[in-house]
Amino acid sequence: MDDLSRRKMFLVGGGAALGALGMLGAASANALPRAGTDPKWVWDPEADPVAAKILDRGEVQQVNAALWNWTRNDQPVPDGLPGYVRDFVEYARRMPSWADSRKLEIAAEFNKSRGLYLNLLNGLGGGMLSTAIPKEARAVYYSKGGADMEDRVAKTSILGFAVGSLNAYRPDGSCVVEAVKTRLVHAAVRHLLPQSPHWNGDIPISQNDMLVTWHTLPTYAMRKMLEWKVSIKPADSEAYLHVWQVTAHLLGIRDEYIPADWAAANAQSDQVLPPNMGPTREGVELTDILLGQLAEQTSPGSISRPLCNAFARYLVGDQVSDWDQIRREPIWGPAIKAAWPALVAFREGLLPLPLVPEAAWAIDEAARRYILFYLTKGKETKIEIPDMNRP
Repeated sequence: MDDLSRRKMFLVGGGAALGALGMLGAASANALPRAGTDPKWVWDPEADPVAAKILDRGEVQQVNAALWNWTRNDQPVPDGLPGYVRDFVEYARRMPSWADSRKLEIAAEFNKSRGLYLNLLNGLGGGMLSTAIPKEARAVYYSKGGADMEDRVAKTSILGFAVGSLNAYRPDGSCVVEAVKTRLVHAAVRHLLPQSPHWNGDIPISQNDMLVTWHTLPTYAMRKMLEWKVSIKPADSEAYLHVWQVTAHLLGIRDEYIPADWAAANAQSDQVLPPNMGPTREGVELTDILLGQLAEQTSPGSISRPLCNAFARYLVGDQVSDWDQIRREPIWGPAIKAAWPALVAFREGLLPLPLVPEAAWAIDEAARRYILFYLTKGKETKIEIPDMNRP
């Protein structure tokens, strides 16, 4: 049985009740996978039929237009959505019952003081890891976003910056909104990509695929910060994991698959990342585009690309860098390897001083805004449901 047939059988067996989305809250319990179900064969039986219906009915433009100005967590679901989409969004935006507002506030304060590390690790480091994940690299390359990587990176950054913002899950934040929109984008890609002549027939973005990507973000970032001897209190570490646990839930990852603590996260990462990584032509091309963009953002000129190459190689190591064909830089490579630990130690020594965390956050926030401005060419950009594959 091929992957498409397996997925259709799963959706019919586990998610047929979702046809009446007015009953979504009750139906979703039946759609959840049983404990022990292999996440490779679980997708998103709640979002997938919604996105497929939007695409098959030709309602993508209508839905994107209605969601365009939906930007805050506390905003009502906007008018103009088809009823079945509105029902799904109302359901999908609910915070999980286990979300802890105190931990989310602690995570925001942690992001304030450690934003420099987190932006580098989640942006540059996570980006280089993702291009070395064959299924993810191909899914990005052959979906609509692969044709305009500046726009694709800008839209990915919108969600990443929302998670790391001080008001991520407060009423005036946007993390719930961006996660729900991203969940619909993933579902649309699952529907569209198998129709591409360049795709190999596997259904993309399974629960397992989402877990693989998830571990290139919080798990990878925490491991690197500990490797760099960043001083992290247990409460901060737990809170940082929690903000990503909540985000995983809102992206459609099933609670049974979300690691409960760092020991579980590290173990799961070791289980799912290594067998899903390797080189691809698409990944190499995406890496070159991403590093070229970063070099342009930093300082146009001959020095910037070698520096970006060296720092990327420092962040992800030689094996991933070789898969991504990131050049070795004989001058910048040793320089970064020697200087970065000293810079981290210096920065950590300053953080306890008055006003330093606030100043650090202001600098990091300015950098984020500049990156988004550069990627979007100053135009307002939102996460939108795609209506086609890469042309």
